[in-house]
Amino acid sequence: MKTAKFFCRRQIIFILLTFFFLPALCVYGSRPEKKAPLSPGKNMGAITRTALYLLTHEHFLLQKVDEGLSAKLFDEYFKALDPSRIYFTQQDIAAFESQRRLLGVQLRQGNVQFAFDVYNVFLRKLAAYEKFTVEYLKTKPSLNGSDFYAYNRSKVPWETSEQALRRIWEKKIRNDLILFELLDRSRQQEAKQKNTRPAKKDSKKLSAKNVVPAGKVPAKIKELTPEERTVKRLSRFLQHFRNLESMDVLELYLSTLFGIYDPHSAYMAPRTVDNFNINMKLSLVGIGAVLTSEDGYTKIVRIIPGGPAERDKRLKAEDRIIAVAQENAEPVDIMDMPLNKVVSMIRGEENTKVTLTILESSKGNSAVPVNITLTRAKVPLKDSEVSGKLHKIKAGNRVNRIGVITIPSFYIDFSAAYRGDPDYKSSTKDVIRTFRDLSKEGPLDGLVIDLRSNGGGSLLEAVTLSGLFIPEGPIVQVRSQYNCKTNSDQDGGKIIYNGPLALLTNRFSASAAEIFAAAIQDYKRGILLGDSKTHGKGSVQSLIELDRYTFFLGSGAPAGSVKLTNAKFYRVNGASTQLRGVSPDIVFPSFTDVMEVGEDKLDFALKWDKVSPVPHVPFFRDFENLVQCLRESSRQRVEKNSGFLLLKKDIAALKDLRQRKEVILNLEKRWKEYLAEKKLQEEQKQLLRTDVEEVTSSAGKKTEQTVKDLYLQEALAVLGDWIRMQRSPVSGATARHP
Repeated sequence: MKTAKFFCRRQIIFILLTFFFLPALCVYGSRPEKKAPLSPGKNMGAITRTALYLLTHEHFLLQKVDEGLSAKLFDEYFKALDPSRIYFTQQDIAAFESQRRLLGVQLRQGNVQFAFDVYNVFLRKLAAYEKFTVEYLKTKPSLNGSDFYAYNRSKVPWETSEQALRRIWEKKIRNDLILFELLDRSRQQEAKQKNTRPAKKDSKKLSAKNVVPAGKVPAKIKELTPEERTVKRLSRFLQHFRNLESMDVLELYLSTLFGIYDPHSAYMAPRTVDNFNINMKLSLVGIGAVLTSEDGYTKIVRIIPGGPAERDKRLKAEDRIIAVAQENAEPVDIMDMPLNKVVSMIRGEENTKVTLTILESSKGNSAVPVNITLTRAKVPLKDSEVSGKLHKIKAGNRVNRIGVITIPSFYIDFSAAYRGDPDYKSSTKDVIRTFRDLSKEGPLDGLVIDLRSNGGGSLLEAVTLSGLFIPEGPIVQVRSQYNCKTNSDQDGGKIIYNGPLALLTNRFSASAAEIFAAAIQDYKRGILLGDSKTHGKGSVQSLIELDRYTFFLGSGAPAGSVKLTNAKFYRVNGASTQLRGVSPDIVFPSFTDVMEVGEDKLDFALKWDKVSPVPHVPFFRDFENLVQCLRESSRQRVEKNSGFLLLKKDIAALKDLRQRKEVILNLEKRWKEYLAEKKLQEEQKQLLRTDVEEVTSSAGKKTEQTVKDLYLQEALAVLGDWIRMQRSPVSGATARHP
């Protein structure tokens, strides 16, 4: 079964595929040489017809490109080029209205002229924006106004006139200037604070002079004004669009079409396929973060376990990166820069430093930039593998031995397994090894399996891992366009552990992780705890090379590949994991519940549905009574826990910040908002610093490090309740399946 490890198009399954470029805030310092308008290449007809055939015949939906879908493609293509709706007007779009319902017919003919005609208009609109911005910056716009800027315009109507657009341009440029001013102020404040304490390695300062290797003195770098930085950024942004080739436009257009079927299907041009293969080989070198583009920003999707960012702890999911600085080099503003270029800037040679300027997600739209310096490194496979830790928790006159096994992904070395190598690597084998290590001093009283931020991986591993805890039986149903089959664990009912079991999940737990969690829940084998739901990616993708088809159409040129969703996952109870994910038995307060995280937040996500359930025997009898008791006990604890109370307060503050749709275009008021929010956040951080453990560094030096994992602590407490109830049974709650 071919599955996708990552779980949404916007989360960049194929990073270099992303050409959903975003609006600029800046202008050219000098005009480039004009290029001839782009037009379709001679092989594009064959590529288009082949891609369309596969899309309509191999995709799970088996949907034709009729007039209705043609109209969607018409709208989505304009949105792909101009997602914030600051370039096109209603009149611009109306000029193409006659083709709205004809695009499907054109595609079947291999005709993609529409895509190029619209793109060339887009380039002319960029030129108009460039000219306006140059003139507007000369007026020295005020940053002390009382008006507001609506930063997210993705769902507003297209403007009716050029005059209306210009009013938006003015606000957007002023907001950009304010952002640069805030960056300078925060940097100055940070410098003053650092002067009062000893310097630390990996300073957060962005300036290149602060990251100079010993013995090297860089040339003095001129400090650019906000206006100059604005000009420089737009210069890069416009140069990129003007340098695109015809194949890039085709890729954007066909990927827009594929994305209407579902957010995980896409077309990849030959260059994208080549770059993807290279990037896959280099994927373990960098900072260890999955990125996406959104509203002009490069946003953190998730932090990869074991990478520099995960070890550093400062970079968080949903943080937005706005600048990147190399060692001994000038910082580069990356807002509105295509994602593939941002990724190449952040990646680099091992043991080199990169400084990111970010807007913290916890501070909402009024966040002031902060700087994080990371040392690039290979993400050690060891750190990305299964790991375990034994917790000895006092419970009255006893000590409960509770193991915690963390599974970052579901992995397997297929080639070694096929060769018959008995030492092939797999997550299931590593769980067995880790469990035995935790049990060396005696049997475990309870076990926690941590699936938080597990993006999935091998479906086979999800099935075999389930078999470690569930007797022989069905684990998951996989439905293609034509049939539905059941994948079962068939090991004769062997299990490694039959005691109290808890699973920790969050909204970043996806795909194969959701299959495993759903099986544990459906078999009433263990209790699930975490965010209100998992990610909700219940679909399967396959990659098809187009060359083997276009060759027969007379095209010998490389044609690229298509990635198609061709199946869906279903639980043994018949419900799909698509969209709704898996809901835990005990829900914890979580930041993700107020964030745009999950399959249900994606445009054109496949719908939830269900199939017939398959027979399966619950592991525990009267499990509902047990869950109800554990849930109530946990609720009482959480309501009194100072850490959770503080967390709820932070979540409420974040929710309030995210509900704000506008920011005031007043520099002093924005700065005061930042200082107030920073003070509140620091106070809350101090209150959270209650758990301290001793950590030994690689140099052998022992230091104290603050540790606070509220979710894991509560999971351990829930298991403690279960263990206690097992020793003093309540209404048959722990009666085990024979």
